[in-house]
Amino acid sequence: MRTLRYYDEIGLLKPVQVDCTTGYRYYSIDQLPRLNRILALKDLGFELAQIIQLMDEELPPAQLRGMLRLKQVELQQRVQAEQERLARVEARLNHIEMEGKNLVHEVVLKKVKPQIVATSRKIAASFAHKAQFASELRDFLKQNDVKQTDCLLYIYHDGEYHDNDTNMVEVAVPVDSLSVGNIVERSNGRITVRELPGVNTMATLLYCGSPHTIIEAYQELGTWIQTNDYSIVGPCRRVCLRNEGDLDAYLTEIQFPVEKRDTSISKSFTFFS
Repeated sequence: MRTLRYYDEIGLLKPVQVDCTTGYRYYSIDQLPRLNRILALKDLGFELAQIIQLMDEELPPAQLRGMLRLKQVELQQRVQAEQERLARVEARLNHIEMEGKNLVHEVVLKKVKPQIVATSRKIAASFAHKAQFASELRDFLKQNDVKQTDCLLYIYHDGEYHDNDTNMVEVAVPVDSLSVGNIVERSNGRITVRELPGVNTMATLLYCGSPHTIIEAYQELGTWIQTNDYSIVGPCRRVCLRNEGDLDAYLTEIQFPVEKRDTSISKSFTFFS
């Protein structure tokens, strides 16, 4: 049996005898308790390296309890992750049943790393004003030999995006911190260099098309966040992955930092109503 042969190779369960001619392995009845314990530990989710340690070392009860508790936490986290995935599947099914169609865009949860950015804020009334403001910032950085390291992004601190309304926008350009020099002084304080915080759970949506019609993508992402029991916990970010040439070919990633809502209280009220 291939499994027993592998157990023999790694020293987990060695046969009492191996036939030199046929290669058959023979085990005694006294080895059954060891085999059963190996199978039981595998069923608990332990890896073979951990099982070898548990089988061959005289671990004190406290250390054994510690290993079992760590495994318990690991399994609980795995179950929670699968339950959340199941909830997202159910939310998608509900959306299809209510709307009669699939989501136009896919929503992805991901972790975003912190990065150093050169930023400037301004009240802008339209997409054209925002684009002009961003172009001026990038040109100024380029003229002063500040190296851009990633895609330009817009940050909306009121938590929303209004394409047709006047709102405060922060334009952020990821930069090489070693190249910024005294850029803040050269800009007379109009530019700030800071660390844009990382986000553990960012709800993101990719939108390909004109920025003038992006509002529907925002609405779709907002609906997904609400339907899947998340709350927005920070400013909206709009990453310009492709923002040159034909407007209809623009590629934008909309990002909202989110955290899972505690729905246990509302569910308990529903239960007793």
